[in-house]
This record gives sequence, C-alpha cells and structure tokens, in this order.
Amino acid sequence: MQDEESGRSWSPTIVILVINVLVFLLEASGGTRAHQLFREYGAVSLEGIKHGYVWQLLTYQFMHGGLMHLLLNSIGLFLFGRHMEMMLGRNTFVKLYLLSGVAGGVLQLLLALIAPRFAGPMVGASAGICGLVAAFSLLSPDSTIYISFIIPLRAKYVLPLTIIISVVFIVMPSNDGVAHGAHLGGTLFGYAYLRWSMMFDPLFGWFASLRERMRGPRASRPIIKVRFPKGSSWQGEEPEAGGRIAAVDFITKEVDPILEKISAHGIQSLTDRERKILEAAKSRMEKR
Repeated sequence: MQDEESGRSWSPTIVILVINVLVFLLEASGGTRAHQLFREYGAVSLEGIKHGYVWQLLTYQFMHGGLMHLLLNSIGLFLFGRHMEMMLGRNTFVKLYLLSGVAGGVLQLLLALIAPRFAGPMVGASAGICGLVAAFSLLSPDSTIYISFIIPLRAKYVLPLTIIISVVFIVMPSNDGVAHGAHLGGTLFGYAYLRWSMMFDPLFGWFASLRERMRGPRASRPIIKVRFPKGSSWQGEEPEAGGRIAAVDFITKEVDPILEKISAHGIQSLTDRERKILEAAKSRMEKR
C-alpha cells in the first residue's frame, strides 16, 4: 500500500489497529441495540456458524470485549506486527495474521462441539497475534521477549510455552474469559505456515537476518516487550581483489534493495536474478 503522491508506504499493522479502534468506538457509541447486533453478527460463535454466518471467523478479529482488552491486544499487535512486516513483507504478513485468526476461531469452534464452554461468542485479535508470535519465534529465535514487560525470555522458548499454557487451560477449565483454544489454533497455524514456507523456499526463513549478519556484531537483536499469556551488473561471482566490490558495497548496492523489495512485496516477488544474489550472499555468510 502506497500513497502514490508521496510514495510513502502505509503499514498494515497500523491499518489494522485503526480498524480495531474504529470498530470498538462504533460499537460503544451505538447503544445497547448496536452492541447486540455487533455481537450477534460479528462475534464468532457456534450458534452463528450454524446459521451460516461464516464471515464471523474474520469479523471477530476486529472486535474486542472492553477497553483493556483492546489496549493489550493493540500493544501486542504493534510490537510484533511491525517486526513481522519487515521480515515477511506486507502481503505475507496480512495473510499470516488473518489466517491465524481464522484458524484460532475454527479450533475454538471445534472445541465447542465437545464442550459448551467453548461455544462463544468470541472476539479479539489474540489468535492472529499468537500466529505472529509463533512466526517471530521461528525467524528470530534468539531475540528477547519481555513477558509482562518484566520477565526476559528467548523467543524460541515463548513458542512451546504458549502452546503448553493454552493446552493446560483447555484441559483444565477456568473462568478467566480467555479463548485458549483460539490462542492455540493461531499459534499452531503460525508455526505451520512458516515451516511450510521455509520448507518450500529455503530463503524464506533466512533473509530476515541477512543484513545484520553480514554487517557483523554491530547489529543488535530485536527486543520485544509485550504483555500476553536493483543492482546493475552483478554476475554471480565477486571480482578479484583490486577490482572487488567491498563487502559493504555489495550489501548496499545488491542485497539491501532486494531486502527492501521483500519487505514491501514478500519473497515471492523476487526475480530469478535477485534470488541468485541472495543465494550467493547466503553462501558467502556460511563460509565466514
């Protein structure tokens, strides 16, 4: 998404946050009748799906149960969303986020067929955010996430911890008002989506840290604090010393533009030549 006059790119994370706030304000300002209509047709529930309201699997992701619910989800979405946009590209990010939300809703509904306590109605962005967290944990496993802004934990441990907590609260009923089935569904989908992408496109899980790795130890790993359960003439080989492009120039002139393209349009947008450049950069790093 771009403003054609200014050329500025718009963040889908910000767009989603704005939609969430607008939906919340619209529901809150419409009175009791509006609230009932939003819940009946927008929140996902087993009863609603039985009536054919399949759109609820999408609309529930933009609704929230209260101001604090909206605030906490907004913080999580902003912190992880901005990172995942850069790592995956905007199009892939939106797919991952929304489909994780759908997967979370589906699992919650399947659990509702077994136990009425899962039947709904359910609202919130948590399932989509859980998908983002799972993807982040795979792509940047050594990054630090501060749970509740206090407890530091490596991202690679957050993924299994989220799964364990969700399963425990699904098996052991609680009255905390949290859709743990949706959290589990979003997490599992985010993990599966990234694993599948990395399996069929080895560059997918590698390009995100390429720039930092090639530039050496000066690059810092991202830290997330969250509260919640065109080059012109490259031919494929480096010129010999003397006429050789310096490592920094190679990154700046050849690799950086490709990483920017990935951030904007996703790795699937690369040409064969651009993929060869990244493959060469990958091989170069593996030899260091």
